[in-house]
Amino acid sequence: MSSPPIAIYGATGHTGRLVAAELRARGREVILAGRDGGALKALADELGGARVHQAALDDHAALRTLAEQASALVHCAGPFTETGRPVAQAAADAGCHYVDHGLEQHHTAWMFDAMPERAERAGIVMITAMSFYGGLGDLLAGAVAGGLTGVDRVTVAYAVTGWRLTTGARRTAELLFADTRRITYTDGAFQVGYVEPRNAVFPFPPPLGPRTMIAPIPSSDVVTIPRHVRARRVEAQLTAHTFEEEQAFTSEHVDAATRAGSDFTVAVQAITAEGGAAGQVSGHDLWRASAIASVEAAVRLADGRGPENAGVFSPAEAFPAEPYLRDLERLGLFTVNLPGRAER
Repeated sequence: MSSPPIAIYGATGHTGRLVAAELRARGREVILAGRDGGALKALADELGGARVHQAALDDHAALRTLAEQASALVHCAGPFTETGRPVAQAAADAGCHYVDHGLEQHHTAWMFDAMPERAERAGIVMITAMSFYGGLGDLLAGAVAGGLTGVDRVTVAYAVTGWRLTTGARRTAELLFADTRRITYTDGAFQVGYVEPRNAVFPFPPPLGPRTMIAPIPSSDVVTIPRHVRARRVEAQLTAHTFEEEQAFTSEHVDAATRAGSDFTVAVQAITAEGGAAGQVSGHDLWRASAIASVEAAVRLADGRGPENAGVFSPAEAFPAEPYLRDLERLGLFTVNLPGRAER
């Protein structure tokens, strides 16, 4: 008997298309879902046939019907500050496992605040922030800092070149950087309020070397990492040149091959009194890395290979961090370098 289908909300976007193609390549039945019925039908034809389900964000009945037909739902349609709640609530009401690509801090915090009881009551696993920004940082922090004690700070540094934003990603970036109520984690506690951006230098290993960074950036890993790493401070940073590249904000309509031309390194540094630990992942095409990471999570949940208990999880809470990263490495998404702990 074939396994129940996996639903993709926001299937006609760039990430949604990558998720759909990967699931089909793995022999999985999919339900393509979103707001534009014509675009969904066109995508189904491109894939050689697939079920489609049109559902507006304000149509809870249609969203719930979608989730009731699926074993897991992958939510790809941002910005998640606008789309996250109705899709997550429908999945919980339908008893459907849920994975989202949300990188927005307030959506991630809302998932942990509002959805655990509903997820537990439904007997489902909900994984939030399984994305490139936020998700890889969370997994890498789990792999680098897991088991460390007395961690003073964890820094997640994203070095990205050739990033070409989609319309949804551009809208998300504009909302994030205009947000004056950013979530930070300092002195072992969350704070919400305006944060003055600054320039910092992060010591990436060769061949990158030290780079000027925007710090902090409002990424979801600042919300997720303190859940599984005991640290006094957690901060995410992004290379300053990433948004200085002209094509970042002028390439909403480029083809998929052009959009795949990004290069990235995500590095984590955990500092303790004894020295600490560091590690990194490096690869090409951050969109594909994000999509396949969520596919791997959804497939595991659909097959009963997720957390033993129901609830809401970050990526590194849902799966053992280093083995999960190694599995993604074997899928060709990036190379993992975990050199071990530094002693002083």
